[in-house]
Amino acid sequence: MNAPAFQAKDFKSDLKPIWCPGCGDFGVLQGLYRALAAIGRPPHEIAFISGIGCSSRIPGYTTAYGFNSVHGRSLPIAQGVKLANPDLLVVVAGGDGDGFSIGGGHVAHAIRRNTDLTYLVMDNQVYGLTKGQLSPTAPRGLQTVTSPLGSLEEPINPLLYVLAYGAGFVAQATPADMPGMTALIEEAIRYPGFSFVNIQSPCVTFGEDDQQLKAHKAKMKTLASLGHDSANQLKAMDLARAYGTELYTGVFYRNPNPPPTYDALIRLRQAEQSKKAVPRNRILDAYLQK
Repeated sequence: MNAPAFQAKDFKSDLKPIWCPGCGDFGVLQGLYRALAAIGRPPHEIAFISGIGCSSRIPGYTTAYGFNSVHGRSLPIAQGVKLANPDLLVVVAGGDGDGFSIGGGHVAHAIRRNTDLTYLVMDNQVYGLTKGQLSPTAPRGLQTVTSPLGSLEEPINPLLYVLAYGAGFVAQATPADMPGMTALIEEAIRYPGFSFVNIQSPCVTFGEDDQQLKAHKAKMKTLASLGHDSANQLKAMDLARAYGTELYTGVFYRNPNPPPTYDALIRLRQAEQSKKAVPRNRILDAYLQK
Protein backbone atom coordinates (compact mmCIF):
# COMPACT_ATOMS: atom_id res chain seq x y z
CA MET A 1 0.00 0.00 0.00
CA ASN A 2 1.37 3.41 -0.95
CA ALA A 3 1.98 5.87 1.86
CA PRO A 4 -0.21 9.03 1.84
CA ALA A 5 1.29 11.93 -0.08
CA PHE A 6 1.09 14.24 2.94
CA GLN A 7 0.95 13.92 6.69
CA ALA A 8 -0.62 16.27 9.22
CA LYS A 9 2.80 17.65 10.19
CA ASP A 10 3.36 18.87 6.63
CA PHE A 11 0.76 21.58 7.21
CA LYS A 12 2.09 22.67 10.60
CA SER A 13 4.19 25.85 10.66
CA ASP A 14 6.98 26.67 13.10
CA LEU A 15 4.83 29.36 14.74
CA LYS A 16 3.60 28.20 18.14
CA PRO A 17 -0.08 28.81 18.99
CA ILE A 18 -0.57 31.27 21.86
CA TRP A 19 -4.12 30.29 22.81
CA CYS A 20 -4.95 29.68 26.46
CA PRO A 21 -4.04 26.13 27.57
CA GLY A 22 -7.06 23.92 26.98
CA CYS A 23 -8.63 26.16 24.31
CA GLY A 24 -10.84 24.23 21.88
CA ASP A 25 -9.04 25.85 18.95
CA PHE A 26 -6.03 23.58 19.53
CA GLY A 27 -8.24 20.61 18.67
CA VAL A 28 -9.72 22.37 15.65
CA LEU A 29 -6.24 23.08 14.32
CA GLN A 30 -5.17 19.45 14.72
CA GLY A 31 -8.34 18.27 13.01
CA LEU A 32 -7.67 20.69 10.18
CA TYR A 33 -4.13 19.36 9.71
CA ARG A 34 -5.47 15.80 9.51
CA ALA A 35 -8.26 16.72 7.10
CA LEU A 36 -5.81 18.45 4.77
CA ALA A 37 -3.49 15.43 4.86
CA ALA A 38 -6.42 13.20 3.85
CA ILE A 39 -7.34 15.51 0.98
CA GLY A 40 -3.78 15.43 -0.31
CA ARG A 41 -3.36 18.93 -1.74
CA PRO A 42 0.12 20.40 -1.17
CA PRO A 43 0.36 23.49 1.07
CA HIS A 44 1.17 25.83 -1.83
CA GLU A 45 -2.23 25.01 -3.37
CA ILE A 46 -4.12 26.06 -0.23
CA ALA A 47 -4.98 29.51 1.11
CA PHE A 48 -6.30 30.31 4.59
CA ILE A 49 -8.16 33.57 5.08
CA SER A 50 -9.28 34.87 8.48
CA GLY A 51 -10.61 37.95 10.19
CA ILE A 52 -9.82 39.02 13.76
CA GLY A 53 -10.17 36.94 16.92
CA CYS A 54 -8.56 34.00 18.69
CA SER A 55 -9.52 31.51 15.98
CA SER A 56 -8.46 33.92 13.24
CA ARG A 57 -4.81 33.22 14.11
CA ILE A 58 -5.07 29.88 12.30
CA PRO A 59 -3.45 30.99 8.99
CA GLY A 60 -0.17 31.63 10.79
CA TYR A 61 -0.10 28.12 12.21
CA THR A 62 -0.15 26.48 8.78
CA THR A 63 2.40 26.14 5.97
CA ALA A 64 -0.20 27.19 3.38
CA TYR A 65 -0.73 30.70 2.07
CA GLY A 66 -2.37 32.86 4.72
CA PHE A 67 -4.13 36.21 5.00
CA ASN A 68 -5.06 37.41 8.51
CA SER A 69 -7.37 40.20 7.41
CA VAL A 70 -9.52 42.83 9.16
CA HIS A 71 -12.43 42.20 11.51
CA GLY A 72 -15.43 40.63 9.79
CA ARG A 73 -14.04 40.88 6.27
CA SER A 74 -12.63 37.41 5.73
CA LEU A 75 -15.37 36.21 3.36
CA PRO A 76 -15.15 39.02 0.74
CA ILE A 77 -11.36 38.71 0.77
CA ALA A 78 -11.58 34.93 0.40
CA GLN A 79 -13.96 35.31 -2.54
CA GLY A 80 -11.49 37.65 -4.21
CA VAL A 81 -8.66 35.16 -3.68
CA LYS A 82 -10.72 32.30 -5.12
CA LEU A 83 -11.81 34.27 -8.17
CA ALA A 84 -8.26 35.51 -8.81
CA ASN A 85 -6.90 31.95 -8.60
CA PRO A 86 -9.73 29.40 -8.91
CA ASP A 87 -7.28 26.50 -8.61
CA LEU A 88 -6.54 27.32 -4.97
CA LEU A 89 -8.30 25.44 -2.18
CA VAL A 90 -9.59 28.32 -0.02
CA VAL A 91 -10.52 27.84 3.65
CA VAL A 92 -11.90 30.65 5.81
CA ALA A 93 -11.46 30.55 9.59
CA GLY A 94 -13.09 32.79 12.18
CA GLY A 95 -15.20 33.07 15.28
CA ASP A 96 -18.85 33.71 16.06
CA GLY A 97 -18.26 37.40 16.72
CA ASP A 98 -16.15 37.93 13.61
CA GLY A 99 -18.59 36.01 11.41
CA PHE A 100 -22.03 36.93 12.72
CA SER A 101 -21.60 40.42 14.15
CA ILE A 102 -19.51 42.84 12.10
CA GLY A 103 -19.10 40.25 9.33
CA GLY A 104 -22.69 39.01 9.33
CA GLY A 105 -23.70 40.91 6.21
CA HIS A 106 -21.07 39.13 4.13
CA VAL A 107 -22.24 35.61 4.95
CA ALA A 108 -25.48 35.83 2.96
CA HIS A 109 -23.70 37.03 -0.18
CA ALA A 110 -20.97 34.42 -0.04
CA ILE A 111 -23.73 31.81 0.17
CA ARG A 112 -25.88 33.18 -2.66
CA ARG A 113 -22.86 33.44 -4.95
CA ASN A 114 -21.89 29.87 -4.01
CA THR A 115 -18.20 30.54 -4.28
CA ASP A 116 -16.25 27.34 -3.65
CA LEU A 117 -15.09 28.15 -0.09
CA THR A 118 -15.11 26.31 3.21
CA TYR A 119 -16.06 28.50 6.16
CA LEU A 120 -15.07 27.18 9.59
CA VAL A 121 -16.54 29.15 12.48
CA MET A 122 -15.25 28.47 15.98
CA ASP A 123 -18.29 29.30 18.09
CA ASN A 124 -17.83 29.86 21.84
CA GLN A 125 -20.57 32.42 22.60
CA VAL A 126 -18.13 35.12 23.78
CA TYR A 127 -15.52 37.50 22.42
CA GLY A 128 -12.53 35.65 23.85
CA LEU A 129 -9.68 37.76 22.42
CA THR A 130 -11.03 41.01 23.91
CA LYS A 131 -11.76 39.54 27.35
CA GLY A 132 -15.17 37.92 27.32
CA GLN A 133 -17.75 40.37 26.03
CA LEU A 134 -21.20 39.32 24.82
CA SER A 135 -21.12 37.76 21.35
CA PRO A 136 -23.97 37.39 18.82
CA THR A 137 -24.41 33.69 19.66
CA ALA A 138 -24.44 34.21 23.45
CA PRO A 139 -27.64 32.93 25.08
CA ARG A 140 -30.20 35.29 26.60
CA GLY A 141 -29.40 35.90 30.26
CA LEU A 142 -25.63 35.34 29.92
CA GLN A 143 -23.63 37.54 32.28
CA THR A 144 -20.46 38.99 30.77
CA VAL A 145 -18.39 42.13 31.24
CA THR A 146 -20.72 43.91 28.80
CA SER A 147 -23.89 42.34 30.19
CA PRO A 148 -23.31 42.15 33.96
CA LEU A 149 -27.04 41.82 34.67
CA GLY A 150 -27.57 39.23 31.95
CA SER A 151 -28.07 39.60 28.21
CA LEU A 152 -31.47 40.83 27.02
CA GLU A 153 -30.80 39.77 23.42
CA GLU A 154 -31.88 36.70 21.52
CA PRO A 155 -28.82 34.86 20.13
CA ILE A 156 -28.18 34.36 16.44
CA ASN A 157 -28.61 30.74 15.40
CA PRO A 158 -25.71 30.27 12.94
CA LEU A 159 -26.99 26.91 11.67
CA LEU A 160 -30.46 28.22 10.89
CA TYR A 161 -28.96 31.43 9.53
CA VAL A 162 -26.88 29.75 6.83
CA LEU A 163 -29.55 27.15 6.03
CA ALA A 164 -32.13 29.89 5.49
CA TYR A 165 -29.80 31.66 3.06
CA GLY A 166 -29.43 28.45 1.05
CA ALA A 167 -26.00 27.09 1.94
CA GLY A 168 -25.41 23.76 0.20
CA PHE A 169 -23.39 22.16 3.00
CA VAL A 170 -24.05 22.84 6.69
CA ALA A 171 -22.53 20.88 9.58
CA GLN A 172 -21.68 21.20 13.25
CA ALA A 173 -18.78 19.68 15.17
CA THR A 174 -16.91 19.82 18.46
CA PRO A 175 -13.25 19.08 19.25
CA ALA A 176 -14.63 16.78 21.96
CA ASP A 177 -15.04 14.33 19.05
CA MET A 178 -11.79 14.66 17.12
CA PRO A 179 -12.40 11.88 14.55
CA GLY A 180 -15.90 13.15 13.86
CA MET A 181 -14.81 16.77 13.55
CA THR A 182 -11.90 15.88 11.28
CA ALA A 183 -14.20 13.90 8.99
CA LEU A 184 -16.67 16.80 8.82
CA ILE A 185 -13.96 19.31 7.94
CA GLU A 186 -12.71 17.01 5.19
CA GLU A 187 -16.22 16.48 3.83
CA ALA A 188 -16.88 20.22 3.87
CA ILE A 189 -13.69 20.97 1.95
CA ARG A 190 -14.55 18.32 -0.64
CA TYR A 191 -18.05 19.72 -1.17
CA PRO A 192 -18.18 21.58 -4.54
CA GLY A 193 -19.47 24.96 -3.41
CA PHE A 194 -19.86 27.10 -0.29
CA SER A 195 -19.66 24.90 2.80
CA PHE A 196 -20.09 25.84 6.45
CA VAL A 197 -19.02 24.05 9.62
CA ASN A 198 -20.01 25.53 12.98
CA ILE A 199 -17.50 24.19 15.49
CA GLN A 200 -18.41 24.48 19.15
CA SER A 201 -14.90 25.35 20.33
CA PRO A 202 -14.92 26.15 24.06
CA CYS A 203 -13.28 29.24 25.53
CA VAL A 204 -11.67 27.91 28.72
CA THR A 205 -11.02 31.38 30.12
CA PHE A 206 -14.32 33.21 29.61
CA GLY A 207 -16.69 30.44 28.52
CA GLU A 208 -19.42 28.82 30.58
CA ASP A 209 -18.86 25.54 32.44
CA ASP A 210 -21.60 23.80 30.47
CA GLN A 211 -19.82 24.67 27.22
CA GLN A 212 -16.48 22.96 27.95
CA LEU A 213 -15.17 19.81 26.24
CA LYS A 214 -16.10 17.48 29.10
CA ALA A 215 -19.68 18.75 28.95
CA HIS A 216 -19.69 18.42 25.16
CA LYS A 217 -18.73 14.75 25.39
CA ALA A 218 -21.59 14.08 27.79
CA LYS A 219 -24.35 15.83 25.84
CA MET A 220 -23.40 15.61 22.16
CA LYS A 221 -25.67 13.60 19.88
CA THR A 222 -24.66 12.65 16.35
CA LEU A 223 -27.20 13.28 13.63
CA ALA A 224 -26.33 9.87 12.20
CA SER A 225 -27.50 8.22 15.42
CA LEU A 226 -30.84 10.00 14.98
CA GLY A 227 -31.18 8.62 11.47
CA HIS A 228 -31.13 12.10 9.93
CA ASP A 229 -31.18 12.30 6.13
CA SER A 230 -28.77 15.10 5.22
CA ALA A 231 -30.55 15.58 1.88
CA ASN A 232 -33.70 16.71 3.71
CA GLN A 233 -33.37 20.49 3.96
CA LEU A 234 -36.59 21.07 5.91
CA LYS A 235 -35.67 18.46 8.51
CA ALA A 236 -32.22 20.04 8.74
CA MET A 237 -33.80 23.39 9.55
CA ASP A 238 -36.04 21.78 12.13
CA LEU A 239 -33.05 20.16 13.86
CA ALA A 240 -31.06 23.39 13.65
CA ARG A 241 -33.69 25.11 15.81
CA ALA A 242 -32.27 23.17 18.76
CA TYR A 243 -29.05 25.22 18.63
CA GLY A 244 -28.23 26.31 22.18
CA THR A 245 -30.27 23.57 23.82
CA GLU A 246 -29.02 20.40 22.10
CA LEU A 247 -25.54 19.72 20.76
CA TYR A 248 -26.14 17.93 17.48
CA THR A 249 -23.02 17.04 15.49
CA GLY A 250 -22.75 15.92 11.90
CA VAL A 251 -24.07 17.08 8.54
CA PHE A 252 -27.37 18.92 8.84
CA TYR A 253 -27.71 19.47 5.10
CA ARG A 254 -25.82 18.48 1.99
CA ASN A 255 -27.37 19.48 -1.31
CA PRO A 256 -27.58 16.22 -3.29
CA ASN A 257 -27.49 18.22 -6.55
CA PRO A 258 -24.92 20.99 -6.02
CA PRO A 259 -25.45 23.92 -8.39
CA PRO A 260 -22.55 25.42 -10.38
CA THR A 261 -20.16 27.47 -8.30
CA TYR A 262 -19.66 31.16 -8.92
CA ASP A 263 -16.04 30.61 -9.90
CA ALA A 264 -17.06 27.91 -12.42
CA LEU A 265 -19.66 30.25 -13.94
CA ILE A 266 -17.04 33.00 -14.21
CA ARG A 267 -14.74 30.67 -16.13
CA LEU A 268 -17.60 29.73 -18.45
CA ARG A 269 -18.49 33.39 -19.03
CA GLN A 270 -14.87 34.23 -19.77
CA ALA A 271 -14.64 31.40 -22.30
CA GLU A 272 -17.83 32.54 -24.02
CA GLN A 273 -16.78 36.18 -24.19
CA SER A 274 -13.24 35.43 -25.34
CA LYS A 275 -14.69 34.07 -28.59
CA LYS A 276 -16.19 37.50 -29.26
CA ALA A 277 -13.15 39.46 -28.20
CA VAL A 278 -11.66 41.99 -30.58
CA PRO A 279 -8.07 41.13 -31.57
CA ARG A 280 -5.56 43.05 -29.50
CA ASN A 281 -4.19 44.88 -32.51
CA ARG A 282 -7.71 46.23 -33.25
CA ILE A 283 -8.71 47.36 -29.75
CA LEU A 284 -7.87 51.03 -30.37
CA ASP A 285 -9.81 51.16 -33.62
CA ALA A 286 -13.03 51.96 -31.81
CA TYR A 287 -11.45 55.11 -30.38
CA LEU A 288 -9.96 56.43 -33.60
CA GLN A 289 -11.79 59.20 -35.42
CA LYS A 290 -13.04 58.29 -38.85
